[in-house]
Amino acid sequence: MTLPASFLNPPLAHRALHDMGQGIPENGVTAVRRAVSAGYGIEIDVQPSADGVAMVFHDATLDRLTETTGMVHDRTARELMDLRLKGSEENIPSLAQILQLVEGRVPLLIEIKDQSGGIGEAPDDVLERGVASALEGYAGPVAVMSFNPHMIAAFRAHAPDVPRGLVTSGFMPSQWPELSADTCAHLRSIRDFGRVGAQFISHDWTDLGSPRVAELKAQKIPVLCWTIRSAQAETEARRVADNVTFEGYLPQLDDA
Repeated sequence: MTLPASFLNPPLAHRALHDMGQGIPENGVTAVRRAVSAGYGIEIDVQPSADGVAMVFHDATLDRLTETTGMVHDRTARELMDLRLKGSEENIPSLAQILQLVEGRVPLLIEIKDQSGGIGEAPDDVLERGVASALEGYAGPVAVMSFNPHMIAAFRAHAPDVPRGLVTSGFMPSQWPELSADTCAHLRSIRDFGRVGAQFISHDWTDLGSPRVAELKAQKIPVLCWTIRSAQAETEARRVADNVTFEGYLPQLDDA
């Protein structure tokens, strides 16, 4: 099993093709529709509901993106789907809803958000099971990734045939105050790549010069990157990266 070639083209819209200037929130239905219509791939995030449903939402808390507060995982899927996304007329979608909307027309990259609070062992595998359940029977190009190697290992057990990868970076301790220096060093080394059966990485574009990234690329491992916000940055990133995750501008498509 390898990452489908479709993930190397077209560019991937970060949290879908959102634009709050137009009232189109990140990870929302309209943003997904816009990306599909434009022909871009899509990157989305998932968090678990209290009843184990994978919900398309970036933050662990509701505060930034809705008019309410509290933890996402404290509310049921039905309660979450009734919440309005701030600055819009949209509600929080489930992963199943997004899969039905995309219908395999563009590649879909799903980031499983850390549930441990420190990129360590999570208390359970509720989110991994929820994502695997939603993906059953989905025929389109899809892949799953996470900063947390433990979660990718757990996901592998539930959905061994779904391509999986690690979200990686330079993990400078000053930028990750919630992590110990040892944890940062471990994650920076990407030493879990083989252990969790990863097929690709999505790396912080500002650290693409990392020797470890070069080592993986030399092994023909696909290297995606995050998050590109200008055409100039894209040009620089593509010297190393096989594809980009973008927001805030519209990258050129090969068939444009």
